[in-house]
Amino acid sequence: MAITGSCCCGGVRFELFERPLMVGVCHCSRCRKAGSSAYAYVRAEAFSWVAGRALVTRYRPRPPFAFDRCFCRRCGASLGDPFSGRIVAIAAACLDDDLGLTASFHEHRPNQPSWWEDRTPAKDK
Repeated sequence: MAITGSCCCGGVRFELFERPLMVGVCHCSRCRKAGSSAYAYVRAEAFSWVAGRALVTRYRPRPPFAFDRCFCRRCGASLGDPFSGRIVAIAAACLDDDLGLTASFHEHRPNQPSWWEDRTPAKDK
């Protein structure tokens, strides 16, 4: 059974053929501004486009930042970076169903804003 995902308007749709390896949350201002801080990581071979690949717009950052951010050109939904390599980072909010996953790690926790209520144990600095 495939796990489905989509953007807000439904123009971009994808499937995962296995559960994500993990979910992580990044608290840096860049991820927050991109509209997605929680990412589900899945092997590239387990990811497949169903529709709307042509609607995906890519933002490529300047160094030292390495990860692109992808969005639906129609509705602006943040998609993560489904082109990132052997392991792709999908915005967890784009998954259509709750998979019962919890965050395995948090990055840039010192940058975590006061409005973020987090009850997971700290695993990084």
